Amino acid sequence: MTANPAQQPAGPSLRFPDGFAWGTATASYQIEGGVDEGGRSRSIWDTFAHTPGKIEDGSTGDVADDHYHRYEEDVELMAGLGVGWYRFSIAWPRVQPDGRGPLNEAGVDFYSRLLEALLAKGVQPWVTLYHWDLPQVLQDRGGWPERETAERFAEYAAAIYERLRDRVTNWTTLNEPWVSAFIGHAIGRHAPGLQDPAAALRAAHHLMLGHGLAITAMRAQGDAGSRFGVTFNVSPTDPASDDPADVDAARRADGLTNRIFFDPILRGDYPADVLADVEHVSDGAHRQPGDAERICVPLDFVGLNYYYRTVVRAGSGDRNAPSVWVGNADVEPVSRGLPRTEMGWEIDPDGLYDILVRVARDYPGVPLYVTENGAAFADEKGPDGKVHDPARIDFLDQHFRAARRAIDDGVDLRGYFVWSLMDNFEWGFGFSKRFGLIHVDYETLERTRKDSAHWYAGVTRTNGLPA
Repeated sequence: MTANPAQQPAGPSLRFPDGFAWGTATASYQIEGGVDEGGRSRSIWDTFAHTPGKIEDGSTGDVADDHYHRYEEDVELMAGLGVGWYRFSIAWPRVQPDGRGPLNEAGVDFYSRLLEALLAKGVQPWVTLYHWDLPQVLQDRGGWPERETAERFAEYAAAIYERLRDRVTNWTTLNEPWVSAFIGHAIGRHAPGLQDPAAALRAAHHLMLGHGLAITAMRAQGDAGSRFGVTFNVSPTDPASDDPADVDAARRADGLTNRIFFDPILRGDYPADVLADVEHVSDGAHRQPGDAERICVPLDFVGLNYYYRTVVRAGSGDRNAPSVWVGNADVEPVSRGLPRTEMGWEIDPDGLYDILVRVARDYPGVPLYVTENGAAFADEKGPDGKVHDPARIDFLDQHFRAARRAIDDGVDLRGYFVWSLMDNFEWGFGFSKRFGLIHVDYETLERTRKDSAHWYAGVTRTNGLPA
């Protein structure tokens, strides 16, 4: 592997299928800024980020990458990557500040201008309707733990879809409902910052309900050319040993990471063992008759965000302590001593292969996309004015090869979106973690293509990798 695409062979020896969708991805609060402009209201992330002690470096997304004003420059940079697709999210409080009712024309206009800029450069938009920035006005009414939020989400989705569907084919309802529900409501590390396991389970259910209601509402408008899906964060979850207690710990962790969302959305019901694992936390009264059918609607694709594998063992802690595995805090993660990214996540490309094969096997018939994969490293601009990031190139190269191996083994994988287009506000870590293909100087907002950006342009240009 070489970092310089000019040194790569003229033709790749490891091609991806014709029409494979190479892309990159961002999220609204992480890049846009302009939080007080164009009629945008506050989101739960505005509130959370401005709460002392919540963000590692004390920063906020008030300016972020200033994409709200610099989107044309960013589209030019994107086009230079040679990507055919750009996955971005719409900020709900920007287009519907009250969380209900008429759309805000200034907000709609921003996304219309962004779409026109993308299409003019031959980049197809891939819209995510919810990437965690719930309008604060809806949080004040109870947020995702309340059923009303699912209904409001469907109304918002239908309204913005009606306005933008002439320029957007692919629509994702939710990004990583696990994070919204459990990181935000069970351990409080993300907005809205709660530690309430029962509320976390209600939020998970209502996120899925909102997903189903939104797709139904959008499909009712009769545009047969549109495609609808959802994006899950996924992690193959393995026991640390063959000890039955560790095996059961892995079953529980897998159930509360993967199957609690996959099964209702793709199979039409919760796994019985998962419900049993959380029955001491919630009696399930929020699940109403007919919800299973409302949630399990036909999908045109499923997006998978993969960053790491999870290995666990049975611990002796308080089962009811705050945990991402709600009501099962006695499950403990285990380190395997692998190299890690700046996020502390072990690097395991085989985990991507394993989860792709598993999802294709257990939930067949729906095309898959890797909608996020990438790595944070401590990137700095060198004396030559360039950003040399060989670790990121190696990370992506290994993961692309794992994806190609999954395709060879029959997985219907149709695209791959690198996270992220550019360095940005990394949620609770603020600006301390850099995932971007493009370096952002947070003082001047100057953008600089990293070596990985040039390398990725070589991949997209040839639709493959060298030997």
